[in-house]
Amino acid sequence: MKNNITQLSKTSSYVLRHAPWEYELELDDEGWIPIEEFLSALQNESSEWVDLSEDKLHEMISQSSKQRHEIKNGKIRALYGHSTPNKLIKKVAEPPEVLYHGTSFELAPLILQNGLLPMKRHYVHLSLDVETARQVGLRKSKHVQILKILAKKAFENGILFYVGNEHVWLADRVPSEYMAVI
Repeated sequence: MKNNITQLSKTSSYVLRHAPWEYELELDDEGWIPIEEFLSALQNESSEWVDLSEDKLHEMISQSSKQRHEIKNGKIRALYGHSTPNKLIKKVAEPPEVLYHGTSFELAPLILQNGLLPMKRHYVHLSLDVETARQVGLRKSKHVQILKILAKKAFENGILFYVGNEHVWLADRVPSEYMAVI
């Protein structure tokens, strides 16, 4: 198969996070789609994916350091980063004491004033450690500002958090009183 794992990950993320309808797919309330439907949609879309198999999807997931996708019970989904019109259902979980968010220096004052909002995504993305937050922030700007989120305190005061994966936590929003600049 001529396609590579990186391109498969990018294509899978696009389909499962942002535009399933472009591939005539419909996600369930938790973002799942049967693997057979997913494979068929990609195979029909481009000759690049004509030999795509479930094994190749498992290989993509196992080789990814960012754990963007998961497969269970014959279905596949993206774990976070969705911008589809319907918000996916996530299970509420108690977060660790502190989480982090990387952003640009230009946006940090606005976030500190208004809080973290999901913008075009379903959820706000938070990192377990400063380095991951920095890497996320670098996607937006060369000059990264790290915000420390008092996640456990926010949770105790009614802000809902969800597990995205082993490195990413999600929230509907985070009010500014629960964050500080590092």
